[in-house]
Amino acid sequence: MDVDLYLASQSPRRQQLLEQIGVRFEVRIADIDETIIAQESPEQHVQRLAYEKANAIWSSLSESTRLPVLGADTIVCLDGEILGKPADQASASSMLRSLSGREHQVMTGIAMISERHSVCVNVSHVSFRELDQLEIDDYWATGEAEDKAGSYAIQGRAASFVSHLRGSFSSVVGLPLYETAQLLSEYNIPIWQK
Repeated sequence: MDVDLYLASQSPRRQQLLEQIGVRFEVRIADIDETIIAQESPEQHVQRLAYEKANAIWSSLSESTRLPVLGADTIVCLDGEILGKPADQASASSMLRSLSGREHQVMTGIAMISERHSVCVNVSHVSFRELDQLEIDDYWATGEAEDKAGSYAIQGRAASFVSHLRGSFSSVVGLPLYETAQLLSEYNIPIWQK
């Protein structure tokens, strides 16, 4: 299969979203340090990581293998604090209790690099209904929370936690398709390919 870009992400959700809009891509995995820098806002953090992921792949390409590179990073943010992936059941439980009955933000930064680069961020607002400890424990037992920012997957069983979403569903999953399609257009990368 001919490809039009490299995706600097091993996330199966991002791959599925790109496939949904018919993008021809190849996955390349970027190994970067995702540590938060002091004084860095959540928006700056996701944009920097998206750029660094894309740039790590772009920098590794030879002249003959160069194609545009798309990088992305998603975080969950509550009261200005980034909630990462849970280390264990206790941290997942703590995160889900903190999200219970409240609105939080999900931010996805995306970056495209070729001879030039572009970076943007989508901020979506997600409200959870009140959760009780039994359903939090049951949710953990599904295995769905283990590798997810904020300890939940909106496209999975946690959809039942969401009372309101203002923004982009695909961004909360991991890749804002509206903004991604705009970037692809800027870089003359076709969508809706077979």
